[in-house]
Amino acid sequence: MLQLAECAKPSSKGVTEARMKKFERVQEAVSSWPDAEHLNKRQAAGWRLVNIEWEREVIPEVPKRSESDTSPREQIPYGLRVAGDCVHLEENPGEMAVLKALAELIIQDASFTAMADSLNQQNFRRRDGNLWTAAAVFRLTPRLIEIAPRMLSGTEWEARRKQLSRVAWNS
Repeated sequence: MLQLAECAKPSSKGVTEARMKKFERVQEAVSSWPDAEHLNKRQAAGWRLVNIEWEREVIPEVPKRSESDTSPREQIPYGLRVAGDCVHLEENPGEMAVLKALAELIIQDASFTAMADSLNQQNFRRRDGNLWTAAAVFRLTPRLIEIAPRMLSGTEWEARRKQLSRVAWNS
């Protein structure tokens, strides 16, 4: 038996400290269903049943995937891969090279088609092994914008940012 606390509840006549009824609460750990005799003894001693708490073990359900479904559940951001500890993400050197090449091509004001052609000529392939297309390069630009400040060093980023600003104003 574990005594939890002595609780004070306001009486129906008012909420002043002097008129507060005091209640004692006790929590019992049970290993089997309490029988009628135990409950009657508690009631005879002035106890009133106020709560029943239920507990059971939960086994998390793992969604079933078909054998043909090889897609990841959550897309890993481009330029990163799962680290050797299988817990963290680390830079993917091949994908980082693609992002750096794209950054250079954007500074040169190349079209998406020209960027895709350049990546294909440099033997860069997409994650699925296919050739780069203008649409695939276009879908990658938000990730490039997100990672560019971390991808380039401080002084290199400042110089590139000035070039990007000029390209943006000229277009």
